[in-house]
Amino acid sequence: MALCFPSLKIYGGIFDLESQEKELDEIETVMSDNDFWQKDQSEIQKVTQRRSVLSDSIGFWKKLYKDCNDNLELVGLAVEEQDEQTYNEVCDSLKSLEKEINNLELKSLLGKPDDKRNAIVAINAGAGGTEAQDWTEMLLRMYTRWCEVKGMKVEIMDYMPGDDAGIKNVTFSVEGLFAYGYLKCEHGIHRLVRISPFDASGRRHTSFASVSVLPEVDMDINIEVDEKDIRIDVFRASGPGGQHVNKTSSAIRITHFPSGVVVQCQNEKSQHRNREMAMKMLKAKLYDIERHKMDQQKQDMHQNSKEIAWGSQIRSYVFMPYRLVKDHRTNVDVGDVDYVMDGGLDSFMDAFLRMK
Repeated sequence: MALCFPSLKIYGGIFDLESQEKELDEIETVMSDNDFWQKDQSEIQKVTQRRSVLSDSIGFWKKLYKDCNDNLELVGLAVEEQDEQTYNEVCDSLKSLEKEINNLELKSLLGKPDDKRNAIVAINAGAGGTEAQDWTEMLLRMYTRWCEVKGMKVEIMDYMPGDDAGIKNVTFSVEGLFAYGYLKCEHGIHRLVRISPFDASGRRHTSFASVSVLPEVDMDINIEVDEKDIRIDVFRASGPGGQHVNKTSSAIRITHFPSGVVVQCQNEKSQHRNREMAMKMLKAKLYDIERHKMDQQKQDMHQNSKEIAWGSQIRSYVFMPYRLVKDHRTNVDVGDVDYVMDGGLDSFMDAFLRMK
């Protein structure tokens, strides 16, 4: 019996243990000062939460590293002693550890300051008329299902129904750890090819929708909005929502003159709540604009200069003549279209983050 020694990748280089341990030491030094506990409660909470995250992350990585080395030693002994039973048991353990290491590696790629934030996602129908508006609704369902699987909370902020079917545009927030880090992979033009259910002739149609993803601004980031720089319009909401929403002037539109940004929220019954949600959207967009001024890579995050049509798509969803979802940035493709439309986006996100 010949037993081969298995290989296992341990991504110590991507998980920056040294810098995290250094940051943890600095936090411990700050917290050991008696004056620290006299600070504002929100500041204390922010530091202690960061300490907890670092401590858990470092401890988990060290445990994985130790388990890997212990198992590698055991499998080496099993090969030397030709102990097939022990060898098989340890190999199963190593496979499980490798999955945990791959997950840790993926999380380590979400290291930018905004990655851990909640996300604000906007989907807009492009070329294709009613077909494109139906496609927008399909994308909303796809992202909602992905969020459900991940245990993230979705809240509709603005909703404009289509003329005959579907949605013209929709904006929603996603609340959950690393929501923006994952969903930023979806920013761009999404293309659908299928036999249109709205075409009596049964012809094949191509439709487009744009997905824009922004990080939600936390309370610890101060975005100043001068009342002189904005105009707030109150109007009657349209679309679903019941008699109260449709018959009272509760919808809010905010125009920010210096930047030209316009946001609106009409999904809540309360005018106060709509104003609060609209201000949150405005601050997120202003924060994004400022962030891009300092971003030398000039990533296309908010104001996409490409037309929502041919040649600019990041991903194609083909229902006919064959069934395939293909990401044009990473060349990852998935043949199970129904799985993807039910929220199976992890393979595309994984490949995009690793490519970056």
